[in-house]
Parts: sequence; C-alpha cells; structure tokens
Amino acid sequence: MRREEPKLPEEPMITGEARAQAISSPRQADASPTSEHRDRLTPRLMLQLAAPHTWPAAVMPVLGSAAMAYSTTGALEAPLVLLLLVICVLMQSTANALNDYFDFKHGADSEEDSVAVDDAVLVYNDVNPRSVLVFALGMLVCAFSLGVIVIIRAGWVPLAIALIGAIVTALYSGGKTPISYLPIGEAVSGCVMGILIPVACSYVLTEGLFTGFVILWSLPYAIGIALIMMTNNTCDIEKDIRTGRRTLPLLIGRQRARTSYHILLVLWMLLITCIVFAQFSRGWWVIMVMLFACVPLVKPLWANPLMPKTRIPAMGQVCSVNVALGAFYAFALTL
Repeated sequence: MRREEPKLPEEPMITGEARAQAISSPRQADASPTSEHRDRLTPRLMLQLAAPHTWPAAVMPVLGSAAMAYSTTGALEAPLVLLLLVICVLMQSTANALNDYFDFKHGADSEEDSVAVDDAVLVYNDVNPRSVLVFALGMLVCAFSLGVIVIIRAGWVPLAIALIGAIVTALYSGGKTPISYLPIGEAVSGCVMGILIPVACSYVLTEGLFTGFVILWSLPYAIGIALIMMTNNTCDIEKDIRTGRRTLPLLIGRQRARTSYHILLVLWMLLITCIVFAQFSRGWWVIMVMLFACVPLVKPLWANPLMPKTRIPAMGQVCSVNVALGAFYAFALTL
C-alpha cells in the first residue's frame, strides 16, 4: 500500500484589503510579533514614496515662473530658481507620501487595482505606516526650513502662499473627507500647483514686482496639472466606487469624462498658443515647433481609453505631455 503523506495546514490568504485594515490600526499592528520583522524604509523606498515621475507637476510651474520673471525684468538669479525648485519638489514629494499613507490607511489601494509597484509602497512592502508619515513630515519641515531663506529675501507674501499650500497638501489626502475624494480635486490641485506656485515664485524672482498677467500666464500649467489628476481619477472610477470616493469622473461617467478630457487637452494647447502670439510674439516659432513636436505625445494620450488596465501608461503619457508643453511654453515666454 502507498503511504500517504500528511497534509500540512494551508496558510490563510491575506487580501490587500485585510492587510490594509490590519496595518491601519497602529496599536494592534505594533503589538503583533511580526512587527519587528517589517521592512525598513530604505532610500529606495523613500524615493518611491517621493514619486519622481510626478515631479513635473512641481518643476514645470517653477520654470514657467522663472520665464515670466525674466520676461518682466530681463534678469534672473539661477541659485534662487534652484532653491525654489528644491522647495517645490519637496512639497510635491510630501503630498505623494501623504497620499500613499492615507490611501493605505483607508484601504483605497490594493495589488488588484493596477497600481504601479513604485506608486504604492505600503501595498507592496511590509513597511510600518508610521515611518512613512514621519518621512512625509520630515520633507515638509525641510521645505519650510529652506523657505526661511526665501522669506528673508521676499517677505511674508510667499510665506502666506506656502502655508496655504501646506494646508491644502494635508487636506488633499487626510482628514475625514479628503479633497481627493471630492469632485473638486482637479480644480484644487490645478489652482494650487498651477497658479499659486507661479504667483509665489514670480513674486520672489521679481523682488515683489507682481502683475495680474502672471495668473493668466499660469493658466496652461493649471490645466496640465488638473489633467494629471483627471487621468488618475478617470482610470480609477471602479475602484473609487468601492472606496466611497465621489470624484468628478465618477459623477459624470467615463464617456463624459473622456470628452471633457479631450476638450481640456485642446484648450491647453490653444491657450498656450494664444498667450504667446498675443503677448510674447517673438516666441511664435517656438509654438509652431511645439505643436509639431507634441503631436506624437498627445496622440496616444488622446486615444487612451482611461481604463484601470491602461492607468499606468496613461499617467506616463500625461506627465510626458506636461513636460513637453511646459518646457516649450517657458522657452517661448523668455523670448
């Protein structure tokens, strides 16, 4: 007779949602015997939390404001521009890390949601959420510490704008009803990063010389950043229904969201063209090159169905278009 081997008990399969619920209760998680074996928050994971692929949303408005300042005064301090870039990247990285932290706590992300490995550190790594929160707050402190130099140089106006940005950053993912859960997420992110950043940076770089045209010139950056948010939300409609979010694409439906998306893409390029031809006519040839060069980048983004399975390429496409249009636009402004 053949001898049967004893069957070992099967290990229970832990889903992403169950894991999120377990770790979202810090006291219980820290008390577990496995808590001391968690992965450390290594430099590689810190970089993933900072999400460099989203930095164009912070970098391009600063470069645009530098171009605006140069076109206004005819001079530019490179070290000051570099300092503003570092501060804005730190603020963007803080928002990314906080978003990862709060999404994990709320159970909004899981491995089944087509989330990139480097875009959901707490989902794919057994890292203590508290260390992520400390890391995010540390970056925020660094940003404000560097901002002291700017405040000494330019006064209280950039400080007030920075405080508004910090409050919005905290409320965007945190709180009882995060801004990212509401239909105003695209508008808020576009206004804060696409308008407030250029206004603050232009004020600093021109030594307090502010014109109302800065807001008009910043509108293309606001649209580009809002489209990054809209790309994410349109791809995540099904996931957002499960997690209780009420984003704009969810409320109007994917078909109408894609139609609105295409309208904003056209408006984005049309606004850049009109501003340059109306007020920076020497840069007309840059815009002609821009329209020709950006067609290969815009075409796949236009055709993207913005479904869960196409989320990762869609985010890469919209960030690439932001970089290309933002760079051409800034160059045209300097002329």
